[in-house]
Amino acid sequence: MSSSIVKLQSVKKKYLLGEELVEALAGVSLEIKKGEFAAIIGPSGSGKSTLMHIIGLLDTPTEGKVFLDDRDISTLNENERAGLRNKHIGFVFQSFNLLPKTTAVDNVELPLIYSGIGQRERIRLAKEALISVGLKDRLGHFPSQLSGGQQQRVAIARALVNKPDIIMADEPTGNLDSKSGREIMDLLKSLSREGKTVILVTHDMDVAKNARRIIKIIDGKIVSDGVSSRA
Repeated sequence: MSSSIVKLQSVKKKYLLGEELVEALAGVSLEIKKGEFAAIIGPSGSGKSTLMHIIGLLDTPTEGKVFLDDRDISTLNENERAGLRNKHIGFVFQSFNLLPKTTAVDNVELPLIYSGIGQRERIRLAKEALISVGLKDRLGHFPSQLSGGQQQRVAIARALVNKPDIIMADEPTGNLDSKSGREIMDLLKSLSREGKTVILVTHDMDVAKNARRIIKIIDGKIVSDGVSSRA
């Protein structure tokens, strides 16, 4: 058995934009091992978001193969991908994506509803996840009562509540001040030390350097892949 949790083999992704065929990924091969903290970095239009969508089972490749834990997932249908996503992958986005009229506990509970878990157990697991990210005193607060950093912690708790194998963080500090951004990166590093696989997507090299490995993508191709200078 491989120690890789994600593997891409010669992955291409093409989109029809109007009448023009755009190649967002041009034959990407990549392997991410279990427990790695890796950053995917590139400018706007580089293909990093497409790469994240394919790794995160939000999209499928036009060509090539994608493996999750040694299982070929390249040709799964949307329902099959959704089931694997909910079980194996937690997402953290720049915009938090919290429901505004819903408490922190209720926001974190949401992924568990799709897993068919009963209400009492959902609440217990949601509280446990919020406590694990330092929000013990904010369980009943609404997003409008929380700072940006606290809202992102709620989003991270929601990503963690199903105990996924992979955390995918897409520009997680993009809407935060520098202090809150550092706290969120420290939390992601802590999750990595606990054995979670963390994949960070960013255009900011200062953010990317928090990861142990930096994968740079330009024009749909990986142009460099190495250990972070801070590792």
